[in-house]
Amino acid sequence: MNSIWQEKLDSAIDARQQQMIDVRRHLHAHPEVSGQEHETSLFLYQMLLDAGFDVRMGPDGRGLLVDSRHKTQLPCIALRADIDALAIHDEKNVTYRSRHDGVMHACGHDAHTAVVLGALTALEELRTAGELPWDVCVRGVFQPSEETATGAAEMIEAGALEGVDAILAVHVDPSRSVGRIGIRTGILTANCDAVRLSIIGRGGHAARPHEAIDPIATAAQLISSLYLSIPRVTDSQDALVVTIGRIVGGSNPNVIPEEVELQGTMRTLDIDVRNRAMEHIAQICRGIAESSGTQIHVAFESGIRSVNNHQPMADLVREVGRELLGSEQVEEIPRPSMGSEDFAVYLEHVSGALLRLGCVRPGMHGPPLHNPSFDLDESAIAIGSKLLARAAVSWSNPERSRGGQQAVVEQAR
Repeated sequence: MNSIWQEKLDSAIDARQQQMIDVRRHLHAHPEVSGQEHETSLFLYQMLLDAGFDVRMGPDGRGLLVDSRHKTQLPCIALRADIDALAIHDEKNVTYRSRHDGVMHACGHDAHTAVVLGALTALEELRTAGELPWDVCVRGVFQPSEETATGAAEMIEAGALEGVDAILAVHVDPSRSVGRIGIRTGILTANCDAVRLSIIGRGGHAARPHEAIDPIATAAQLISSLYLSIPRVTDSQDALVVTIGRIVGGSNPNVIPEEVELQGTMRTLDIDVRNRAMEHIAQICRGIAESSGTQIHVAFESGIRSVNNHQPMADLVREVGRELLGSEQVEEIPRPSMGSEDFAVYLEHVSGALLRLGCVRPGMHGPPLHNPSFDLDESAIAIGSKLLARAAVSWSNPERSRGGQQAVVEQAR
């Protein structure tokens, strides 16, 4: 049975439901890619400043750190949202379709922002009215550049975790219906490293390939070899995904170019598997370079580690989810995703957890994340806000053990 403060908190969020949807739709219509979130940040800055919060801009005018003007020395919990969009053309026929060609919120970051906004403003309303059961210190972290895996580190450098002992976030999940959440203790996502392969040949006329050393032909052979060979030299029980997502080379249809560049990602769950895979990729490149007469330069750009949900925070999410939604609606995630999330960077410093928020109308199957037609059932936004807001209050209970922080510090070392 819900307590009085839970009912009042839920009611405060329900009263904001249309506002949260409006915010989400505004952001969806005006997306900005990683590194360019200036207008998004200004929009949120003005809104939260008008709502009475202490708001600080992130680095280069991107991102926000949001605190109550009611100062307290209590331990603080952060609620994180990401605000950047993707370079994908929005194909939906809706009133809030992206107005920026080639850019859209295809990963739900607009919804994450609305979720945290609703939770912060509802908590502040109850605090001002003296209707919270105890004092609560909550910080909103509206982070840029999640898609490029640089924003979390930037916000930490700007002070996002100063005075913060724990952090929570949601990520919409189109594989789950609205009203259901997924949670997992331990490894939730993969390590992700960028892979850059530069193939240097000798340019020439398309009619006389024998006079050139064709880097495009080598690129085709290299991609095929990577996709065929890497799984064969990796234990089938070890998770490993290598994907080439971008090919850059050539400018004329009748010219063999000098150079082709391949860009992709490598995703693993185990550090030893990661290191061995890097060596295998380098070996394949050396062999193909020798046989083709090209030069192949291999570069791995170290990315982000796995999201590692800490047990005390994952248990808190389970507890709050069962109280709000019912036990049957809180689903255990059986195995890690091969996706990545730079929320992992926060978890190297403080205790926290990332939960999956169902966002598809029951009985329906929506497009996946990063799809040009991606959309969500907006009733999920209020559910996410209630989960985060309730969790912040429960975590702040002075009688509650907030253990696990020492383990986080040791793990980071």
